[in-house]
Amino acid sequence: MKAISLLSGGKDSFLSLLIAISVGMDVERTITVRAEQDSNMFHYPNAELGSILSETLGVENSLISEDEFEDTISSFSGYFLIAGAVESEFQKTKLEALCEANGLKTFFPLWRKNQELIIRDFIATGSTGVFVSVAAEGLGADFLGRKIDDTSLKLLKNANSKFGISIVGEGGEYETLVTYTPFAANHIVIDETEVVDRGIQKNLKIKRYRVVSS
Repeated sequence: MKAISLLSGGKDSFLSLLIAISVGMDVERTITVRAEQDSNMFHYPNAELGSILSETLGVENSLISEDEFEDTISSFSGYFLIAGAVESEFQKTKLEALCEANGLKTFFPLWRKNQELIIRDFIATGSTGVFVSVAAEGLGADFLGRKIDDTSLKLLKNANSKFGISIVGEGGEYETLVTYTPFAANHIVIDETEVVDRGIQKNLKIKRYRVVSS
């Protein structure tokens, strides 16, 4: 089963890629979209680092703009498209329509999966992911740079209980970046960051990083 995978660098697209590989899909390429700020389709903060994550995994990557997305997908007719959609009907419907028009099949292994279980599954991989954006009540700037672990999961569950946020951030409540996985020979080390304050939304802009041997 030949496949391509959307890889923003965030936990959901990363976990979906791992699942696809584990069920025997031959992932020939990942696609990272350098999105516009406030895109309602794609992950924005530090999205270009999705291409670096792909390189650490040894998978060829295409780093493209949103305008190039449809043309890029259309060149993979007959492939599966892997994506980390969880709850967004808008994203799922758009991707399904695009794939149907261009002869691809879809593989969304996290779709409507229990949200707490998704976080626990990510933690169980032994990978490291950090919060790089927050945009919801109950999630302050102190979340930025925090690791995805049992402690942050407890805080997310509390925010869900109090404010109704999505535990996996599917409503844009937060974004993450995977920096390390035991399945890769190298990993990303973040050296310098800057907090960009946009009111309720706060982004952790990664200004300097290194790729080092694991």
